Amino acid sequence: MTLLIFGCGNMGGAMLTGWLAGGIDPARITVVDPYLAEAPPGVRLLRELPDQAFNVVLLGVKPQLLDTVAPALAPRIDGSATLLSILAGVEIDSLAARFPNAGALVRVMPNLAAAIGKSPLALYGRGLDVGQRDAITALLQPLGLPEWLDAEGDFDLVTALVGSGPGFVYRFIEALAGGAAALGLDPAQAERMAVATVEGAAQLAAASPFGPAELGRRVASPGGSTQKGLDVLDAEDALLRLVTATLRAARDRNAEMAAAARG
Repeated sequence: MTLLIFGCGNMGGAMLTGWLAGGIDPARITVVDPYLAEAPPGVRLLRELPDQAFNVVLLGVKPQLLDTVAPALAPRIDGSATLLSILAGVEIDSLAARFPNAGALVRVMPNLAAAIGKSPLALYGRGLDVGQRDAITALLQPLGLPEWLDAEGDFDLVTALVGSGPGFVYRFIEALAGGAAALGLDPAQAERMAVATVEGAAQLAAASPFGPAELGRRVASPGGSTQKGLDVLDAEDALLRLVTATLRAARDRNAEMAAAARG
């Protein structure tokens, strides 16, 4: 499989890093980006599209540049190529209108943890048979956890969860550290300990046979200090309502961007 990364910014770069760390031969990868200073050893970096075909093309430009780059890229994508798009808000129909000859189209929503092989990757595709779908799953597995969606309508919400979610987690870490600092702990020490606490809790949640609710119950002794803190978060579903409103706002913005791309 040969792979073209067209636009290698923060997210494309994270995926490239993850693929190389996962053992993909760098000689199979070509990056086209007019602004990238250099590529990892073995990866071919070009400023313009080469005159050759690729099995897989990852479209990683900013969504607002789609109509600018599509006329040049579309003729290079034929019926044997699968187009992967990480463009937030750009739906399959919009991609199909601009890349009519692509053999298959796949929307992908990763996050920056792809660089360390820890990203969830939401997928929705058109035009793939079982073998092609398995091949795309295998291609993306070094980056984390590929999850195929049954309906493209779920993409706005999944983008809020997967794509925006790390930003919300970072804000929680900041608040956890800030709260400890406000109560008297050295701010730098509070931040280090908050990061380590969240890292350990996330790794345990990923490895444990128990779900987050059960893990939370096991941390909290009845009447103990953890339970007293949880009582504050749980009062009138305060944390759940806050997170739901946060995801709703991000989801609705994704829907607005999708509508703009259609128009």
